[in-house]
Amino acid sequence: MTNQPRIGVVGGGAAGFFGAIACAEANPQAQITLLEAAREPLGKVRISGGGRCNVTHHCFDPAQLVGYYPRGGKALRGALTRFQPRDTVQWFEDRGVALKVEADGRMFPITDDSETIVACLMRSAKQAGVTVRSHTPVREITRQGEAFELVTRDDRLTVDRLLLATGSSRKGYLWAQRLGQTILDPVPSLFTFQINDRALQALAGISVPEAIIRIPGTKPHQNLSQTGALLIAHWGLSGPAVLKTSAWGARYLHDRGYCTPIQVNWLPALTSEAVRSQLQTLRHGSARKAIGSFSPFGFSRRLWLYLLDRADLDPQIQWAQLPNPKVNRLVERLTQCAFEVTGKGQFKDEFVTCGGVRLKDVNFATMESRVCPGLFLAGEILDVDGVTGGFNFQNAWTTGAIAGYAMARPLAA
Repeated sequence: MTNQPRIGVVGGGAAGFFGAIACAEANPQAQITLLEAAREPLGKVRISGGGRCNVTHHCFDPAQLVGYYPRGGKALRGALTRFQPRDTVQWFEDRGVALKVEADGRMFPITDDSETIVACLMRSAKQAGVTVRSHTPVREITRQGEAFELVTRDDRLTVDRLLLATGSSRKGYLWAQRLGQTILDPVPSLFTFQINDRALQALAGISVPEAIIRIPGTKPHQNLSQTGALLIAHWGLSGPAVLKTSAWGARYLHDRGYCTPIQVNWLPALTSEAVRSQLQTLRHGSARKAIGSFSPFGFSRRLWLYLLDRADLDPQIQWAQLPNPKVNRLVERLTQCAFEVTGKGQFKDEFVTCGGVRLKDVNFATMESRVCPGLFLAGEILDVDGVTGGFNFQNAWTTGAIAGYAMARPLAA
C-alpha cells in the first residue's frame, strides 16, 4: 500500500493551478487531479488587467504588503514571509516569463498578454504531471472517513486531500460549509460609484491624477478615505481612489444599499488655506480675466467649469469681482465636493468578493482547515481580498503555493 497522497483540486483558477503545480513539483509521486467546470480554465486570468494580467505588485515587504488587504491582511502576514511577490516574480522567470513593473507598482508580463501567463500555468501543470479535467463540474463533495469523494457528471473520484480553490462560487462556499467551515456572507468588493449627476456624467473620460474620496461620518480605522487617480465615467466615478474606497467599505456600503454621501478633494496636495491663498492671488494677478477663461489648478477646463457651476459661480465674471464668501464656497467645492452615491457598478470584468471562509478556521502555515483535516483552502474562497493592483492574484499565488507544499507530504504510514 502506497503512502503517496491522492490530491483533488476543485477550481481551475490561479489558486487552483498554483496549488496543483506546487504539490506536483514538491512530490512527483503524488496523484493530482484538477477539476474545472468551465470549458477553458483560468478564465479570470485571461480577462484580468484588460487582458494583460496584473500578476502581482512590486512590493517586497510583507509588513507593508498586508496593508493593501482590507480583509485578511493579518492572517496573510506570516504566509507572505513564505511566498511573496518576489517569489512570484522568480517563479514565472524560472519558467521563461519575465514580468515588468509599471509606474504605479503593478506588474505585468512583458508581453502585455494574459495568454502568456495562462500558457505558462498550463504548460507547468502538464510538465509536473497534473491531470487537468476541464468542463468537469463537481456535483457533490462528501467526507468518506479520512478521505473525500468528489462526484462529477461522469464518475466519482476519491482523494486523500482536497484543495477548494473555487473563488467566489456559491457552490464552493456550500461545499466548504458542509465540510464544517463557517462562511462569512460574500458581498462585492472593488466596484465603481453610480452618481446621478448629468453634468458630471457629461465629463466622462476626464481624469485627475490624484484625488481623495472620503465617506463622511466614518471613523479613521475604517479606512474610508482613500487617495488615488480619479476617472469620471458616464455613470459616475471610477479609478483607483474609488476602487480602494469600495474595497475598504465593501460591507459598510452593502449594508446601506450602496447609497451614501461622499466627498471629493480634487486638490489633495494642497490644504484648504493653500487653495484659498492661490485663489486670492488670482484675484489680484488675473483681476480682469474671466474666472472661467482658464483652469488655474491644471484641471481640464471642462472640469473647472463644472466645479464653478457647483459653486454657483458665473464663469464670465472677473477674478476681481469674486468676493470672499464666493471664494470660500469655491474652496469648499475644490476640497470637499459633495456627491450622492446611488448604486454600484462593476469594475470591468475584475469582480472581487469580500467574505468567504472564516480565517480563524484555517491554518495559514499550511492552508489546511482547522475543523476538517485534509481539506485545504486557497484564493478567493477565503475571506481575503485586496485593493486593485495585483494584490488579489498575489493572495492566490501565496495561498495556493503554501497549500500545494503542505498537501505534497506523504500520508502517515
